[in-house]
Amino acid sequence: MGKWFTKRRRPNAAGRHEVFVEWFEQAPDPVLLIQAEYPHRIVEANSIACRLLGYERSELVKLSPRHIVGDNVSERELRRILYQLLRNIKPTYIWTMRAKDGALFPVEINCRLVGSETGMPLIFTEARDLTDKLKMAESLEESEQHFDSLFEHSPNGVAFFDPAGKFVRANRAMSRIVGRDGPELAGMPLLSFVADDQLPATRHNVRRLPEGEPSSFDTTLLHKQGSRVDVHLHAVPIRKGKAVKGYIAICQDVTERKRAEEQSRYLAYFDERTGLPNRRMFRERLYAAMAADRSAGKQTAVAYVDIDRFKLVNDSFGHDYGDMLIAQVAERFQRCIGEGDLLARKEGDEFAVFFSGLAGTADLMQLVQKMEQTLETPFTLGEFELHVTVSIGIAIAASDEDADALMKNAGIALSRAKERGKNSVQLFNADMKSVSLQKLTFESELRKALAGEQFLLYYQPQIDIDTGKMIGVEALVRWRHPERGMVPPSEFIPFAEENGFIGPIGEWVLYEACRQNKEWHDRGYPRIPVSVNLSSRQFLQHNLKHRIGNVLLQTGLEAQYLELEITESMTMDVEHTSSLLLDLKRLGVKVSIDDFGTGYSSLYYLKMFPIDRLKIDQSFVRDIMTDPNDAAIVATIIAMTRHMNMKVIAEGVETHEQLQFLHHNRCNEVQGYWFSPPVPVERMEELLLKQAQAAAAAEGGSALH
Repeated sequence: MGKWFTKRRRPNAAGRHEVFVEWFEQAPDPVLLIQAEYPHRIVEANSIACRLLGYERSELVKLSPRHIVGDNVSERELRRILYQLLRNIKPTYIWTMRAKDGALFPVEINCRLVGSETGMPLIFTEARDLTDKLKMAESLEESEQHFDSLFEHSPNGVAFFDPAGKFVRANRAMSRIVGRDGPELAGMPLLSFVADDQLPATRHNVRRLPEGEPSSFDTTLLHKQGSRVDVHLHAVPIRKGKAVKGYIAICQDVTERKRAEEQSRYLAYFDERTGLPNRRMFRERLYAAMAADRSAGKQTAVAYVDIDRFKLVNDSFGHDYGDMLIAQVAERFQRCIGEGDLLARKEGDEFAVFFSGLAGTADLMQLVQKMEQTLETPFTLGEFELHVTVSIGIAIAASDEDADALMKNAGIALSRAKERGKNSVQLFNADMKSVSLQKLTFESELRKALAGEQFLLYYQPQIDIDTGKMIGVEALVRWRHPERGMVPPSEFIPFAEENGFIGPIGEWVLYEACRQNKEWHDRGYPRIPVSVNLSSRQFLQHNLKHRIGNVLLQTGLEAQYLELEITESMTMDVEHTSSLLLDLKRLGVKVSIDDFGTGYSSLYYLKMFPIDRLKIDQSFVRDIMTDPNDAAIVATIIAMTRHMNMKVIAEGVETHEQLQFLHHNRCNEVQGYWFSPPVPVERMEELLLKQAQAAAAAEGGSALH
């Protein structure tokens, strides 16, 4: 060590030398002495330098600095560094050092020139290992990158604010919420974006932040375009010591959730289609109105209103037009409602109204009459005009009745109004309470009718319009009640459909019609098909083909002499209809669409169905001589079927003029009272015999025996 100092020594130089040697060896960082002149070898190293580089001291002091530096420090670079040291230009460098085993590690080098006893300048080199420091810096940088990524890509709006509540920094989500980018937001107060109706509450919550208290609350911010954005805001103060230097806020956009909650609350009390109160709100408001009327000595009444033949509207024009009609009816009824009254949509095509503050029945009937009058002007559905009538059931609250009882009585009165032929008003009376019992009785009687063979079939001829010959018969069910006599189908068929009896009744009709037709064939009557109406319940049976096949097998009737009639509304499920009709056609039976023109089947799909003929509904035929619209509809259907290579039969022909119109428009077949009403088996056999005799006479053969 004595060689490193100049030859002049002050009296205490030896002491300083010893101190230096001790410091050199005990220094916390590696220290090297490098010869400043070529060949620049290492002349001394402390213990920590030897350990760091992996050399013995004896090995290290023989090496050139080139052996312990990375490839980024060339010989030329070393000379440049020495040149700078000699001029004290740059004493500190960041190098990569190489250990004996090849490991590389970053170091910060502090260099300075020192003299020696030999007069040869040395480079005093102190190296500080930067591995941990750089790892920490990398970790901090990585953390900052993670934070920036999380900040920018957070689905929630995140922003930093200064103590005054002004934006300092905002992420993309926050920019989307308020419609402004980060630079535009900088310096703008948060409160300037708050909706006026939310400003007092939001200002109160924000004021707590400078006090160091976190705050969570809901508020509404205004987008740059003016739209309202509902947010849940959570703000946390940023502290430095005890002082609050700002705060960070996280905004979750809850607009859709709020809208969904509002929609749920709305749907709990209002009808989505019409915007009217629903049954739930109606009931709650009715209770309140009845209590108020009793206190004031007034009366409360409930009216249930049902649109007549609404199913026909749906079947003819589609459900969208049906909804349109309901909305228009609701709008007209609203004009009849007083301040203390309430109109609600009960369900489907039914409305409920309560009238409060009534002085008597006369007041009530005036209000009901006003509702009927609002319907006199026809409704417009697309290009069509439609006249609508309603059935109304009314109940006036008795002193001991609650809202539920009053509503129940109004429902009973409505049922009676519909039973009386629709387009009528029925006021509830105590006698109507027996209706439920009557329905139970009716159900029991239907069960007995099925078991006791009270049903029978009538048959109506179907005529070729050109030849006048009978080309088929339609089987129509009748109920011969042991006490009430013949019950019209209009009375028991709807009830049977409603209560599930239509299934077994339909199966009986199918079997009996096939059995009877087979008997006629065996007795030599003309071999013509029998038409049987299928109910929608039968049509939807998964094993319909198997059931019909069994009936044909049991009765022995050839499949070609059975025609199945389905309604147009049954064809709405195109996939099911196509598959089922193909199965039926494979059996060999014929298929026709009944009541055509009253449904809303697509002609595109209709042409794909294996249909033998269409039956024009009698509601169109009835008025073809007086209603140009009906005449045009009938003519169009006939022309359409002709182009689609289908037969067409018109129902309900009652006059010679109707027959001439249909013949002129080239209708194939007709059916109606002009030829014959539905007749029992005995009369049908007479008609069949008459036709057989006429055919035999025309051919010059013998009459049928």
